[in-house]
Amino acid sequence: MATDTLKELARASAISPKESPFAIQAKQFNLSLGLPKESSEFEKRIALTPDAVAILVRNGMSVSVETLAGQSANYSDVDYANAGAQIVYSHKEIFENDIILKIEPLKNEEFDFIKPNTTLISTLNLPTLDQTYFSNLNKKKITAIAFEFIEDKVGEFPIIRAMSEIAGSAVLLIATEYLSSVNNGKGIILGGITGVPPTNVVILGAGTVGEFATRSALGLGANIKVFDRQLYRLQRLQYAVGSRIFTSIIDSVNLGQAIKEADVVIGALRSEIGMAPQVITEEMVSQMKPNSLIIDVAIDQGGCCETSEMTSHGKPVFKKHEVIHYCVPNIASRFAHTASIALSNIFTPVLIKTEGLGGVNEMIFQNKWFMKGVVCYKGSVTNLHLAKRYNLKYKDLGLILSARF
Repeated sequence: MATDTLKELARASAISPKESPFAIQAKQFNLSLGLPKESSEFEKRIALTPDAVAILVRNGMSVSVETLAGQSANYSDVDYANAGAQIVYSHKEIFENDIILKIEPLKNEEFDFIKPNTTLISTLNLPTLDQTYFSNLNKKKITAIAFEFIEDKVGEFPIIRAMSEIAGSAVLLIATEYLSSVNNGKGIILGGITGVPPTNVVILGAGTVGEFATRSALGLGANIKVFDRQLYRLQRLQYAVGSRIFTSIIDSVNLGQAIKEADVVIGALRSEIGMAPQVITEEMVSQMKPNSLIIDVAIDQGGCCETSEMTSHGKPVFKKHEVIHYCVPNIASRFAHTASIALSNIFTPVLIKTEGLGGVNEMIFQNKWFMKGVVCYKGSVTNLHLAKRYNLKYKDLGLILSARF
């Protein structure tokens, strides 16, 4: 009896109409995303990994990747093609997508390629930009979202945090490199060994870079002094690293003496908007020991040091007053694979939500935390600091939001 019932069910199933497998695959894409290859030979990161691309494609987004865009981060075109991306062989063609996600700001020639009303998600790197850049964005009514200003739901800056963790972990490796005799440094090892005094490391800024640099310096046995403008940051740092270290509010007496005695100075003071505070004067630098080292991590905001000038991975250091200056803005690019995964972890859920809401406009207007990353919107600068800095017309994005309802 049971056998006959099973046979009957099997027969019914066989003749019932089934959904075509092809129909399942023929999902309509709502948004298209382009990942261009960075034009700078020293920028090796890409904002999405192949795994992230596969997730976005499964969620209905069309993703195009310019050929060799991920090569420097150890991701091949085959990896992206297998993930469902379309490989594009023309730099111009990649800018025909609805959303452009890249690391560096647009180059001059790329303004000719990008479509009007496109969404651009990239870094700003303010010291390299001028009024013309934002005017060009507005002429094409580009919605520009800056890595540096994107917040999460709890008010943190997730991309700054992720890249700062990498930079903070890397600065002591960089210091070791340029203090060595091989690179005409002081010929000292970071930390200390038996019978030899430890290296003096001064860290300006008790944020993420400062925290991770402090952890590394403690592990090496260096003599550490950390300065910040806010007492609560110093207290939080002490708690985070789990060790009592020298901390001080920035003032001319303590800071000047510490820098004079330092073997390594790490500048990691940042501003949430605008330029980093320059707390190290040229006079302080002139009093430092010969072949000591300044690593200005805040150089993408102008730097903490008056003598800092932006450098690149191709020529990362220069000397002034016999002091070595390392002022590369994209330190995380030294570790492109790790940095790309970190960026991908942040952008993937944001892009999935954007696709689900039906576009970038809805993502902006339904999520005030995401709105704070918008610096230009359809012809207007929506970041007050940038409008003042470059003498541009400002429009409050909150008022635009109110007008929609």
